[in-house]
Amino acid sequence: MRLIEKVWFQGHAAKWWLVPLMLPLSLLFWLLSALRRLLFSLGIKESIRLECPVVVVGNIGVGGNGKTPVVLYLVEQLSKQGINVGVLSRGYGGKAPYYPYLLTEQSSALEAGDEPILIYQRCQVPVVVGADRIAAAKLLIEQGCQIIISDDGLQHYRLKRDYELLVVDGKRLFGNSLLLPAGPLRETTERLNSVDAIIVNGVNSDDYQDLANQLNKSITKSKTVKHFMQLTAHRMVNVKSGEVKDLAVFIKEQPKVNAIAGIGDPQRFFSYLTELGFSINKEQGFVDHQAYQHPLFDDIDQPMQAKEPDEKNLKLPLLMTEKDAVKCTDFAQENWWYLPVEARFSEQANETLITELTKLLNPI
Repeated sequence: MRLIEKVWFQGHAAKWWLVPLMLPLSLLFWLLSALRRLLFSLGIKESIRLECPVVVVGNIGVGGNGKTPVVLYLVEQLSKQGINVGVLSRGYGGKAPYYPYLLTEQSSALEAGDEPILIYQRCQVPVVVGADRIAAAKLLIEQGCQIIISDDGLQHYRLKRDYELLVVDGKRLFGNSLLLPAGPLRETTERLNSVDAIIVNGVNSDDYQDLANQLNKSITKSKTVKHFMQLTAHRMVNVKSGEVKDLAVFIKEQPKVNAIAGIGDPQRFFSYLTELGFSINKEQGFVDHQAYQHPLFDDIDQPMQAKEPDEKNLKLPLLMTEKDAVKCTDFAQENWWYLPVEARFSEQANETLITELTKLLNPI
């Protein structure tokens, strides 16, 4: 975890002075953000409504909160209803030959970014990337999409949306609740009152009520619905060959592993591996959307030294997230595996959420 994130989320005592030092910049950030929102609300800056519903899955903070698993879940559930779903994304980290860019089987993470590639490969639905979300959404409509899921873009007010889902990290919540750069937030917690639903990621059922009480301190309007989500995993996939193994079998056969993660909160991944039953020999975190090359793995992907003279040096499995794996296929080694995860909601939450979204296609 970067030092500034320790200050934001853990109140790093040795660097407490960083927060008051950055407060004037946070005030400036708030003024500029508030002015921008006001211009859109007054119609001075135009918000554009499209002819098909738009659902935004976003957050008010920086770092990984679990947006992509939510997008995957919504696409899969809506597709089961026979609805043609499209996904638009900023395509962070990608350099496409042109924009808006419609992903194909030949697209790479270098062109489209890691998350769009992951969504396209997992769901096989139209995915378009580009900074101009209006143009990207129109291209999706041309593909026959009936509903559009925007991966992030909660603060992209130029695109009118019909439903807003705000994803919250159930363990880190909003950190010190300050705006950038003194804190991790892009908007204040007042924004929780204007979204349609909040999805809290990574909370055990025993903690639901305590967390709900904490959120209610920031939510003053009854409109906002709260859903609780957990990430689950059932299989391991070999990055090089695509071989699939049952997760329980994999852990039993190879419990000791090395692990890397280039996501918003790498420690979340490492902790999850430990919870599953893995014993991590070495772990290495990278920045979110890290561009990988094989030499970056040299230190962590080394064989363990044999303890006995007649034993061979053992090369442990190197585990990573699916988001990491889509950037490593060209140089993957036989011992590299990734862990696909899926969002899991209660049956009631699933029914409520999907019902609300399908209503967008047939408004009363």
